[in-house]
Amino acid sequence: MKTYMANNNTVNRKWYLIDATGKTLGRLATEVANLLRGKGKPIFTPHVDCGDYVIVINADKIHVSGNKLEDKIYYRHSQYPGGLKVVNLKTLLEKQPTKAVEKAVKGMIPHTKLGADIYRKLYVYAGPDYKQVAQKPEIYEVK
Repeated sequence: MKTYMANNNTVNRKWYLIDATGKTLGRLATEVANLLRGKGKPIFTPHVDCGDYVIVINADKIHVSGNKLEDKIYYRHSQYPGGLKVVNLKTLLEKQPTKAVEKAVKGMIPHTKLGADIYRKLYVYAGPDYKQVAQKPEIYEVK
């Protein structure tokens, strides 16, 4: 019996629409990362992009537990001396609500060239409107 190896020609990709209203950030990001990688498919191959496209709407209405709004801190650095920028989750959700979901998902996919290709299939929108209407995405319910 031969082992099946998927390749880009044999992968059928779907489009999924996820509503983030009232969903917990980490649990939502885990489901999205699994869909993007294709881990729920029987043809999953770790070195091939087997995943689907994911559209997340209402990213500004996510929920976090505990004191994470004030305590969770995101860091970035400009690579210049004294260039450390620090922002907490509450400020990030006010200014750029899509970034919180994008950063959570990006941390859960491989940090390689394959991971960059996987990450490009994620579309996050702050409100209920999205551009990919022509793809007719299926509604995916996150538990």
